[in-house]
Formats: sequence, C-alpha cells, structure tokens
Amino acid sequence: MHIYLVGGAVRDKLLNYPSIERDWVVVGATAQDMLDQGFSQVGKDFPVFLHPKTKEEYALARTERKTAPGYSGFSFNIANDVTLEQDLARRDLTINAIAQDENGNLIDPYGGQQDINTKTLRHVSDAFSEDPVRILRIARFAARYHHLGFRIAKETLALMSTMVQAGEANALVAERVWKETARALGERNPQVFIEALRQCGALERIMPELNALFGVPQPAEHHPEIDTGKHALMCLQQATKVSDNTCVRFATLVHDLGKACTPEELLPRHHGHEKKGLSLVKSLCRRLSVPNDCKKLALAVCEFHTHCHRATELNPSTVNKLFNNLGAYKRTDFFEQFLQCCQADAQGRTGFEERPYPQAQYLKEALASCQGVNAATFMKQGLQGPAIGEAMTAARIQCIKVFKEQYQR
Repeated sequence: MHIYLVGGAVRDKLLNYPSIERDWVVVGATAQDMLDQGFSQVGKDFPVFLHPKTKEEYALARTERKTAPGYSGFSFNIANDVTLEQDLARRDLTINAIAQDENGNLIDPYGGQQDINTKTLRHVSDAFSEDPVRILRIARFAARYHHLGFRIAKETLALMSTMVQAGEANALVAERVWKETARALGERNPQVFIEALRQCGALERIMPELNALFGVPQPAEHHPEIDTGKHALMCLQQATKVSDNTCVRFATLVHDLGKACTPEELLPRHHGHEKKGLSLVKSLCRRLSVPNDCKKLALAVCEFHTHCHRATELNPSTVNKLFNNLGAYKRTDFFEQFLQCCQADAQGRTGFEERPYPQAQYLKEALASCQGVNAATFMKQGLQGPAIGEAMTAARIQCIKVFKEQYQR
C-alpha cells in the first residue's frame, strides 16, 4: 500500500496559494485493506474512505470508462493493480495531476509543474471530454487563478467548445451548475468564469438569458462601455469589492436581463427593462435551482435598482413604498445587500469605477429617520386595525419628507 497527496493540495502548495483541504490516493490496496486499517467507507460510486483520526478523504486509485452521456455515466476500476500514473491520467488538468509521496517527492507524469510555470490550464488527455462538469470546473479555475496570470490553453478551450457542440453541456443538471457557479462567484475574479463559459459556447446553453445581453447596446452617455453584457461583467467585478456574499454577486450579475428584450427600433434606450427582466430572472433561477435567498435579492435588484439610482429625486411616498417593497423596516440586512448591488451596478461602467455612490447613504439615513415610528404609539391613541397601518405610513412619509428637506439644505 502506497499513499500519495494529490490534486488541489499539491497544486496550491506549488502556487503558494491557500488550500482548504487535502485529498489522498491509495495505490496497491483493496477496500478490505482500508477497512482493516480502521478507515470508514463513504461514497457509493467508488470507495472513498475517511481516515480514522484526521477524517480526511482517501480514495483508492482508479481508472474510469465512459458508459453513458452526462457526468454520471462512468464505470470504475479500483483493482489493486491500478497505478498512480493511471489514476492521475483521469484527472482534468495537468496542474491537478501532480502527486506527492510521503518523502515530499513530486510525481508529475503529465507536465503539471511546467504548466504552473507558464500559467496554463491544460487538459491531461482527451478523456477530459467525457465529463461535462469539467467545462464548469475549468471556467472556475480560470476565475480563481486569473490574478496569478493563468489562462486556458487554446487546445483546451477548443475541446470545451467541441463538447458544447456535441451536446454534453445539455446533460448538466441544475444543482451541479449552480454549485459550480456559486463557487465561482466566491472567487476574486468571478467575471472570468462567465467569460470562459461564453468563449466555449456553454453560457448560451446554461444561462441563455445572460448570454443574450452581449451585443445589446446602451446609451453611451450613461454607459461608455456600450455593450450590456460587458456592463454585467463589470458590475460583477465591482460587486466583489463591496461584498463577498454569493447572493449579492449573483443578483448584481443578472440585474439587467430585461435589456435583452428591448425592441431593436428602441435601442439603445431600455425603458421598462426592470419589469421585463423579472420573468427572465425567475426563469434562470428556476432552471438552475438557485436558492430562494439569492432569487429574492435578484428579483428585488432587477425591479428596483433604478429607484435606488434616483433616490434623491423620489418623493417621500415613493421612498416609503420602496422600503416596504424591500422589507427594509423589518430586515435591514436584505436592504443593505440591495444597496450593495445597486452600488456595484452604478460603478460597473467605464470611467465610473471609483465614483462615489451617495444614494446608498441617502437611503440608509432616510430609513433611519423612520425608526421612531411604531404601532404601539398609535395603539395608545386608540387606533385599531387598518387605521394603525395608515397612521404609520403617514408618519413615515412625514419623517422622510423632513429628512429630505434637511438633506437638500
């Protein structure tokens, strides 16, 4: 039995990049050998074992063979004569196909160290094309290591495109697409994930609503970058500066989907794109099984982001309605996330990246001015039922009106 550290832990050590967990591969052993050593078995498709003390994952060396379309159509060979090189050959990228033995020696049969030196994301073999999830994984790695200078190899990008054209991307299940998307949104350059998917044609298959934004023009005076798809990616990049929350980043990315619905004769203006985008956001969230909290924020930002941009122009009654629609009187955390998305939208434009966004602070202070309004006050006055709500609304509008007058002085 020989045990090797493999995959991300080895890769990230060579990159001086923080690594979260360690994975191990065991060569020359059977499942019974592992159980006899005190390991506990997990995994249904192939035996993976948890170390009795560290609880880290140890997998038996294996080879795999494609048996059906999609990412789950594989059969596995875990015989104890499978070699380390055979196990590494089934991995996606060369930088993920490096192993380290107990003495710290590296085993690198597919040139992973060379690709680390040249900052290249390259597939190990044509077997890469057998698993469509790898399209998402490579796009995610491109986002993760973009700041280090990594790029997808031309031949790997071409293979990803061939896979999409062959219909492999259509076999991806919603939960897996969202899992990889959510992980990519957590990287420092998540826009690269979207760019990579678009380059190979996968974005059109799994997020057609977002893909449709590319090539749609916007007014140059407000959007020097012109292209709506480019604007969406710029907004996502800005969102990483204001929040590490997945929902904030997702909602920012999809806030302008309605602009793809604008009739050609009306371009580059997009009047009413906020309402038009709601059905598209719902469709995208439903197809990708997006969690409800992210869906809720995405819909709110889609519908009300222009209200936020025009905050100082809105009359007090409209501001109060906005607060009610956002549940701001009950949940300030959701309201704060909404403001972060709107700021990212405003700054996700060429030349606007560092421009202040005072609208967010204005709305925060307007909301704070209403803190003293509560039902108990009006109940003491003898009001009941709907009359209490009406009185609270009137009082809040008055508070916002006074705040606005003071703000404008």
